Amino acid sequence: MMPDDSFGTLISQRIRESIAVKEKLLRDETCLVILGQVASIMTKALRSGDKLLFMGNGGSAADAQHLAAEFAGRYRKERRALPAMALSVNMSSLTAIANDYSFDTVFARQVEAMGRCGDVAIGLSTSGTSSNIVRGMETARRLGLVTVALTGESGGYLKDTVEYCMCVPSSETPRIQEAHILLGHILCEIVEDAITS
Repeated sequence: MMPDDSFGTLISQRIRESIAVKEKLLRDETCLVILGQVASIMTKALRSGDKLLFMGNGGSAADAQHLAAEFAGRYRKERRALPAMALSVNMSSLTAIANDYSFDTVFARQVEAMGRCGDVAIGLSTSGTSSNIVRGMETARRLGLVTVALTGESGGYLKDTVEYCMCVPSSETPRIQEAHILLGHILCEIVEDAITS
């Protein structure tokens, strides 16, 4: 059954836009190389007993939580639980830090509290300019964590703040977020395969 004509054009257009972004991503050799490097880094960290710390705002907070859950639970295979957490889920910490300091420091303070040298900090920001993510990554680098960002095409401030930045070739927030989940799922699969082999 075809969709109602009043929605059909919009539905088709959005699906085509999503496909177009993913096709650009497929041709982006730099991003694909970085994706492989990050998968290796995550695997090494998890094998060494280190952890993954995800952070994001709004829809990116939901994506950070989603990806942390894939590692802590399972993605496709039965295996041991992997230490991964989203720093946006503890409302008491978020509101206390935002109230006592500022919202710009909600991730930096948590990284300072829980991050250790060897851990991997992953920031998701479609613009790459979210100040709380930038400050979280700056703190992570200062403490010796490996820093990774998933952003939109410009990379924003995060591009120059982190060691590894995957810039999705789009400026449209929904399309970027869709690609972030794709990249995150690929990371999950590579890491899971490596951990279980």
